[in-house]
Amino acid sequence: MTPFPHTYKAPLLTLENVSMRFGSELVLRDLNAQVLDVIRPGMSQGQVVGIYGRSGIGKSVLCRLLAGLGAPSAGTVRVGEAQQPVRAGAVGYVQQRYPLFNHYSLADNLLLAARRKHAPADALAHVDVYLDRFGLGAHRRKYPAQLSGGQRQRAAIAQQLLCSDHLILLDEPFSGLDVAMIDEVKKIIIEVTTLDELNTVLIVSHDVATTTALADRLWLLSHERDAATGQLLPGATISPRHQYNLADTGLAWHPNVESEPEFAQFVEHLKDEIRGS
Repeated sequence: MTPFPHTYKAPLLTLENVSMRFGSELVLRDLNAQVLDVIRPGMSQGQVVGIYGRSGIGKSVLCRLLAGLGAPSAGTVRVGEAQQPVRAGAVGYVQQRYPLFNHYSLADNLLLAARRKHAPADALAHVDVYLDRFGLGAHRRKYPAQLSGGQRQRAAIAQQLLCSDHLILLDEPFSGLDVAMIDEVKKIIIEVTTLDELNTVLIVSHDVATTTALADRLWLLSHERDAATGQLLPGATISPRHQYNLADTGLAWHPNVESEPEFAQFVEHLKDEIRGS
């Protein structure tokens, strides 16, 4: 497939020699990967990174490091245009349960988040903008228990965007959803990435086809083998061969890419790589 015209600017997320050890167990080893600000002529285009790996390989540990909720045993996670070490709150983290305060209305939940980053008057204005952009304006006075699953998910994503710095991490956003709801979530992610070219969505998912269709970059967390002995090395990593630039190969940003033979072949290749990891 023919790639869309695009160029790259400064890094927005960098993993530099990141390792994580719990006692004597090395879980993550020497992770080196980067997300760059992508520029497409005439439009605002954010970044979507799909993160894959077998169950138990360390994806949850990586999520916590990316979100600044824990420090790596070695190495650094840097975020934003200034490439500062990540801190808690810099990366929005939307977990599967979409946690909201049940005793606050939807608008008040979002206002609490916005006040972490904006002055009171500005916070209220930002909440109004996000309620409108995410189709939640009519539900602003409802409580979380009165919202549908899709509305709660949109609210959780808006909440994290209001208090984070352009980066947002989605943990299994398609899990347990029917086809209609998956399409709704895909629309939300596209909406988020086109709000601002710095907006970067990291998706940790077992749904390879759906995530790949949205992504312009993929990381596969896997165990590697020693070149000399063939033995598995301790700790999962993201090797250069398991970092995929879909924009350069022409698989990014196509609205109907899932129907293309090249896409189907690539997804099968990814699944084989995951099975073999």
